[in-house]
Amino acid sequence: MRRQLAHASMSALAIAMVAATAACGGGEEDDGGVDTVSVGVIPIVDVAPIYLGIEQGFFEARDIEVELTEAQGGAAIVPGVAAQEFDFGFSNITSLLLAQSSGLPVEIVANGVASTGVEGEDFGAVMVPADSPIQTAADLATATVAVNTLNNIGDTTIRESVRLDGGDPSDIGFTEVAFPDMPAQLSAGNVDAAWAVEPFKSMIEAEGGRPVAWNYVDAAPDLTVAAYFTTSQLSQEDPDLVERFSEAIAESLQYATDNPDAVRDILGTYTDISPDIRAALTLPAFPAEVNRDSVERLAELGEADGIFENPPDVDALLP
Repeated sequence: MRRQLAHASMSALAIAMVAATAACGGGEEDDGGVDTVSVGVIPIVDVAPIYLGIEQGFFEARDIEVELTEAQGGAAIVPGVAAQEFDFGFSNITSLLLAQSSGLPVEIVANGVASTGVEGEDFGAVMVPADSPIQTAADLATATVAVNTLNNIGDTTIRESVRLDGGDPSDIGFTEVAFPDMPAQLSAGNVDAAWAVEPFKSMIEAEGGRPVAWNYVDAAPDLTVAAYFTTSQLSQEDPDLVERFSEAIAESLQYATDNPDAVRDILGTYTDISPDIRAALTLPAFPAEVNRDSVERLAELGEADGIFENPPDVDALLP
C-alpha cells in the first residue's frame, strides 16, 4: 500500500476523497495503545528532523509508531494523503496550496523546513556548470531548467528570481527531474540549469557547479518552504493523534536546530550521500512556527503564474 506515488489529478482526487468516507481514521492502533501512522517524505535534508525524532524517541514517548515512505516530491505525497495511502505527509507549501485550491481538505499540522533567508548561504539554489554562459538569474529567461515537479514551488520561485533580476521568465523551459538525478542531468548537459536543494546542491558544487539564483531567498523573507499536513477528516476524527504528532514534530525540529551535527549524521541513514558532502552542505532552518506571510506570498506567486484552478484559501490551510 505504501509505495512511491505517481502524479494524479487534484480535481479527480477531490472527488475520490469525498467518496472515501471510511478514512484511515488516525492510523492503526495496536493492542498496546500505540498508533501506527504512515508518513510520506522526500529523501532530502528537509526531513532530517522526523528521522531524528524517531531515533530520539519523541514519537514513541507519545505512543506513535511512524512508518516513512519516500516519494519524489510534495506533488506526489499530497495525492497519497488524500487517497489515504498516508496518514500524514511532508510537502512544500505550493503543493498544499494547489491541493486546497482544488478542493482537497488538507490542513497543515506542523512546520517542516524554512529558508535561511540568506543569499549565498541557503539550502536551495539554481545551479549551472562551471563553464555555463549563464551568470545571473535574468540569464535563465531562455534556459532549460530542471525542477523536481512542474507548476510548483520550484518554477514559481525561480520565475520570481528572474523577474527581480530584470528578466522575463515566460520563456523558461522547465523540465521535470527528481532531486537525486539533478547532478547527473546537469553534468551530462541535458539541462542548462538545475534547481537543487541539499544535499544535491553540494554535490553539484563538488563537481564545479555554481549557483546563479537563490530562489527561496528571493521569494519571501524567511520563507516557509514545506510543512507536515493531514486531511481535515483525520483532524476531526482523531484530534488527539494529530496533536501528539504535531508535538513530536515540534520537538524534533527543536532537536535538529540544537544539534546540526546530528542532522548531518542522520542524513547518511536515508540517502547515499558521502560524509564529505554531508559535512559541507548548508542546512536549512527548522523553526517551530509556519511563517504565514510567506505562505500568502507563495499563494500570490502561484496565482500570478496561473498554476491554481481557484484562488487558494490560506485560512483553510492554516486552521
